[in-house]
Amino acid sequence: MNKAEIIEKLNAFPYAREDYWIITGGAMVLYGIREQTNDIDLGCSTRMADALERDGFFDKYTESGRRHFRYGEDIEISENWLYDSVTTVEGFPVITIRGLIDMKRELGREKDMRDIRLINEYMSRK
Repeated sequence: MNKAEIIEKLNAFPYAREDYWIITGGAMVLYGIREQTNDIDLGCSTRMADALERDGFFDKYTESGRRHFRYGEDIEISENWLYDSVTTVEGFPVITIRGLIDMKRELGREKDMRDIRLINEYMSRK
């Protein structure tokens, strides 16, 4: 999914932008660090998590105890998952670069380490 596709999906997403923020791969695409991502991952407020649960999108509890939701085939949402803070990119709430690096470090998978290298390369060009 490229930037235009992410924007299109989020424009159709029926929940308030002030209650969610874009994280991981989607954030990297919106920043221009990567060209594509497989899905859109969001963090959300407890208020939005309550609404998602009422609306039938609850999936599971994460290892850390956060509620996790699936909205359609390609949007996954985790309650209160945020490092650092949120900024605005392309009119959408997006985790900061610092928060993105912290999140990727904690995840610690090989793909996250590759993403951190991409983020650092991006930052060195800015």
